[in-house]
Amino acid sequence: QSKIKNTLNLWPQDLKEFLDKKLNSFFKVKAYVLDPSKIGSPQILPDDSVPLDKEPFDGLFKIDPINAQRDLTYTKEGSSLLSREIQQYFLNHLDPSDKPSVADIKALEAIEAARIAFDDELNIGFKPAIGEIERLGYPGLTDPTIEIRSKIDPSGGLNHDAAIQYSVQKTKNGVNQYYLPERYNGLGYQNLVSMVFRLIRFRDEWMRKGKLGLRKESEDSVIEPIHLILVEEPEAHLHAQVQQVFIKKAYDVLRNCDDLKDKPDFTTQLIVSTHSSHVAHEVDFASLRYFKKCSSDATNHVPCAQVVNLSDTFGDVTDTSKFVARYLKATHCDLFFADAAVIIEGAAERMLIPHFIKAKYKYLDSRYVTLLEIGGSHAHKLRPLIEKLGLLTLIVTDIDTIEKDKHKKTQPRRGKNYRTGNPTLKEWLPKKESYDELLNATEDDKLSENSQVRVAYQGRQEKNSVEVLPYTFEDALFLSNIDILKAVKGQTGLMGAMVTAAESIDVSNTCKNMYDALCSGKKGELALDLLFLVDPETLVPPPYITEGLTWLEKMTESADSEGLKEKCAKEAGK
Repeated sequence: QSKIKNTLNLWPQDLKEFLDKKLNSFFKVKAYVLDPSKIGSPQILPDDSVPLDKEPFDGLFKIDPINAQRDLTYTKEGSSLLSREIQQYFLNHLDPSDKPSVADIKALEAIEAARIAFDDELNIGFKPAIGEIERLGYPGLTDPTIEIRSKIDPSGGLNHDAAIQYSVQKTKNGVNQYYLPERYNGLGYQNLVSMVFRLIRFRDEWMRKGKLGLRKESEDSVIEPIHLILVEEPEAHLHAQVQQVFIKKAYDVLRNCDDLKDKPDFTTQLIVSTHSSHVAHEVDFASLRYFKKCSSDATNHVPCAQVVNLSDTFGDVTDTSKFVARYLKATHCDLFFADAAVIIEGAAERMLIPHFIKAKYKYLDSRYVTLLEIGGSHAHKLRPLIEKLGLLTLIVTDIDTIEKDKHKKTQPRRGKNYRTGNPTLKEWLPKKESYDELLNATEDDKLSENSQVRVAYQGRQEKNSVEVLPYTFEDALFLSNIDILKAVKGQTGLMGAMVTAAESIDVSNTCKNMYDALCSGKKGELALDLLFLVDPETLVPPPYITEGLTWLEKMTESADSEGLKEKCAKEAGK
């Protein structure tokens, strides 16, 4: 019993648990009219202030949500989400028995004719049974007689599994010949059709279309000027192209009404939350809002999120902002959903770095790391976006040595007053132009002030106790794997030239021959040849790649929330 008493937790354990359940029992939210001239600072309410008798925003907003948990299964009655939506729309806007108009007469006549015909058949069918009752003495001379009368509910005809069907084949005359019930269509299309139909229903309810407008005549007929639609994760079950179609067309559906269109009287605002890069890809860059994860730390004990408005990331519209928007449109928006990013120089890095991560960085391989291929002359243009997102980023770029006064690329050498032609190294990190200074740059030089971004570029390597200075990713890779590549025989083109250069006994000649081959060869084809001839996971990454990925893995590990909690606890205990 003592053990049970020690482990028994009675409610409430703390104030939060109590307030979660009882807050509304002790507190109420009341709204008061404030002085508009004093907006922006707290106002003391006069003692005789009277709260408003209704919600302050009542009649100003109409809010309609589409939750992420959309039940696409079928009820016991066989109705689906879409058929229930169709039925609800019918009841709100189309039911001819609700406040019938001249246009409804034909429908009502048809329903009545069907009911009479059905009743005639019912009475014929029930006549033997009713006759048996009459032989028992009922009805008497003054008793009412028994008749069977049905009631046809138009909406009931939509509440079944065949209410929605898809025509799959037509005759030569254009007549629908074969149908499939809704349940035989894929979940993605069911979700798409259901969401779009719900948007239509939201719009028509807002604009009081059909029967709903007639019912509202006796109530408050004022239409809210702002319609706010909240869609949570529309990508469920949708493949990439359908996701893009939905996000491109959803707002048009919400405005597809004669009372809306381009008219300014009523405003529609669509807010979509998503984890899909395909959805983000189709949205104007200025419309994106990014939820930046803020882990717990010594000053902030609870993990939270900060909303980042990307519309002002680059300040006024500039060539840089246009470039970034076009770049993201041309590639992908994985950047917004990643744990970390690796900005790379070209095709070879894009093909091989994922293999390096898989083979040698197991923790990093378990995280969501996105690779963005963008040349060294443009990587620095992503700086405002990377910094605003607060995203851990490794920049893998080439040192691109050029002669000091001729802007002509040249093989790297110390003490020649060479400089880099790479704007990222000059303008972002490590903000050095001299080649010799770049070679001597410290770890701190390669890091941003907040240690969120690190640059990795070719530096000093050693082969047979001789210093070698690579120019690009490709020669740095070959110099790190000479023994593996010497075994590759019978190759032509750039691969053949690089293998031949690796076979030279003189390391300086090897470097020179590799540089000359890379200046005239196709690097993309070289990477493809490597993937075909050599298991990429057996390759040794160049030292600068190893340093960069090791840093990135260490940083992603330290960003783990539990790790930070332990760190905060240790700091608090000191």
